[in-house]
Amino acid sequence: MTDNTENSNISEEGNNQLESQVTPLLENVLYPSESDEAVTYVTCYLKQEEPLTVSQIKEWLMLPPSVYVEESTTDWFWEPVTTEQDWYGDEEKARTATYRRIQEALASLTDCQVFRVGDTEVDVYLLGRLPDGSGRAGLKTRVIET
Repeated sequence: MTDNTENSNISEEGNNQLESQVTPLLENVLYPSESDEAVTYVTCYLKQEEPLTVSQIKEWLMLPPSVYVEESTTDWFWEPVTTEQDWYGDEEKARTATYRRIQEALASLTDCQVFRVGDTEVDVYLLGRLPDGSGRAGLKTRVIET
């Protein structure tokens, strides 16, 4: 995993363009859970056309077999942060609008998948294929679930 384009297998041009669109939107953005956590842009060298597997995520992150990893849905990731509730005040509405802009900026990614890594302190990865097929990119955050 990288938080930039250190991996030479990923097209610099395609990734840099997406990263330059998304990264400014992530400033001061927190993903809500029991402990609101920062959201960062990540890249992944896995570029096959088939969906990623839990085993591939463990290998990419160099995790031991004992670490729990599961695939979730993109709705699980986006719904809590892009759905406006009736009771939202100005701060919550602004957060929702920001997440909608982030979601729009990532629209060029295809075959998006969400992986949850861990049990209580869960690292969450939203990964999609870059338009040129040179790898994957997306978001990483952490949720606390007790």
